[in-house]
Amino acid sequence: MSTPDLPQVYVGRRIALPETRQLDVLAGLFERRGAEVIRCPLVSIHDAPDQEPIRQWLERFLGETPPGDLVLLTGEGVKRLHAAAERLGLADAFLERLGNTRLIARGPKPGRALKQWGISPAIQAEIPTSDGIIATLRTLDDLAPEVGVVLYGTEPNLPLIHAITKLGRIPLPVAPYIYADQSETQAVNLLIARMAAGEIDAMAFTSQPQINRLRTVAEKTGMSEQLALGLEKTIIAAIGPVMADHLRTLGIHVDVMPEDRYFMRPLVDALAEKLADTKIEDS
Repeated sequence: MSTPDLPQVYVGRRIALPETRQLDVLAGLFERRGAEVIRCPLVSIHDAPDQEPIRQWLERFLGETPPGDLVLLTGEGVKRLHAAAERLGLADAFLERLGNTRLIARGPKPGRALKQWGISPAIQAEIPTSDGIIATLRTLDDLAPEVGVVLYGTEPNLPLIHAITKLGRIPLPVAPYIYADQSETQAVNLLIARMAAGEIDAMAFTSQPQINRLRTVAEKTGMSEQLALGLEKTIIAAIGPVMADHLRTLGIHVDVMPEDRYFMRPLVDALAEKLADTKIEDS
């Protein structure tokens, strides 16, 4: 499949980015191709406010009987664990143990986070979802008696935890970071109003807290109908199947998703192909 001439496709287009992490990187990919980027940061990431469970988990991980396998649901999680270990003076020990542990990654992001330390996951799920991780674990005859799990935000991922338990293993989850609301309500409401007016060509979602925050603000400010209308009028792009499935469970259509590489540049290219088939409306 040939990629459209991206500068021509994006010139005159308004692309909304409800993103905080790597906002400038993603915005730059669109802006260099001629798009007008509407930035609306919706979430930020912080270390878990209670660091005691993180310290206890690290001590267990660095102890005499560590979990033999470690499931990484997110790259952010392993980076936050390393930062916590650094604050405790355990960074070197953490990286050494990480390098000697079988790492099972949900998708490519943990691998990219590990690369800075010269470490690679031993196994990556064929399907980058929690169900994909569960399916992968079921194929491992040598799954360790204890399995560490670096969670995605504060989501406890009970299906994964229960699946590990059903396999006769002990799950050891850790949640090293939290999502926090960042954007002012007024900025979010303005974005919703512009979507409802048909002024936004496309919106690119890269994480679940973005749409959750958008819906929460709309509900609290009486703009749920405008948001629903705006989402219907706007081309919706999802960075990968996890994001796409979450949007669909909320009744939101997904028009664009990269075929097999779930990160920013493929998302930009996939959206270009969709926009190439649509006309620019006067606004």
